[in-house]
Amino acid sequence: AEVPHLAGRLTRLDLAAWLVQSDHPLTSRVLVNRLWKLLFGRGIVRTVEDFGLQGESPTHPELLDWLAVELVERGWDMKHLLRQMLQSRAYRQSAFPSSEVLRLDPNNDLFSRQQRWRLDAEFVRDTALAASGLLTWRIGGPSVKPYQPAGYWQYLNFPPREWVNDRGPDQYRRGLYTYWQRTFLHPSLAAFDAPSREECTAQRPQSNTPQQALVLLNDPTYVEAARVLAAKAIAQAKADPAARVRLAMQRILQRDPRPQEVAVLTRLAQDHEQQFAADPAATARFLQVGDWTAGPAVSPAELAAWTNVCRVLFNLSEAITRP
Repeated sequence: AEVPHLAGRLTRLDLAAWLVQSDHPLTSRVLVNRLWKLLFGRGIVRTVEDFGLQGESPTHPELLDWLAVELVERGWDMKHLLRQMLQSRAYRQSAFPSSEVLRLDPNNDLFSRQQRWRLDAEFVRDTALAASGLLTWRIGGPSVKPYQPAGYWQYLNFPPREWVNDRGPDQYRRGLYTYWQRTFLHPSLAAFDAPSREECTAQRPQSNTPQQALVLLNDPTYVEAARVLAAKAIAQAKADPAARVRLAMQRILQRDPRPQEVAVLTRLAQDHEQQFAADPAATARFLQVGDWTAGPAVSPAELAAWTNVCRVLFNLSEAITRP
């Protein structure tokens, strides 16, 4: 519907009404394409940031048109559209194609298989928190401040500010709610290519750097998540190392371990338990990372050892790659 403007002057409300008009050729298609990229790793139009003459043509124009019309006619119901995409046969394909599929569609232009890509920065953190059971699922509310290195803001321009870590459930909220300081982006998010938000970013880079491995291994969020998951594995699997490995891998990688993986991780836990038992002071310092504390029934050396096992699993490429 047309929106009357004031005294002949167009307003932002006029612009918004024009953008979502049912016959607008662009808005719904751009949105559909971005949602498709979120689920398939690339858009129907590969240049999600450019629908102009310098962008690429859609590989499936009829599909793009149909999804765009469906979105508009359903009242811009994105949940409905995402549900349709998720339930499609195209989405439910394997990411491991046959040699024939690779020969016929080497670049996956026809979406003949699923894609594999590293998760975005916020999803990497959310995945670790969800696997450990720490993730706070509450929707909405103000920004929160997860763990950040002390003094990181000391060179921030006026006025002087200090980062104070949130406590309790707010510490474990989704990455979407992390407090955003453009010139001093949260280090964990910056390591995984989160943009500064100083300009619109439709398509993020996907780097693979040693710094990312250091974040997954040493950031307090991941160390704490590993300790919580280790405590659950110890409590639920009792004295069965293989069952502990199985539980941890199912939570982090969503699959059962192979026999050689059980052997390697069990031996790792045994070696580290001996090392931690020989140095109680270092063990105590290690178990103090993060706010969460285990009950007294858990042996510190055993908990620390299995925490390291879970840290190894969080550090695997498989743990941060969308299969």
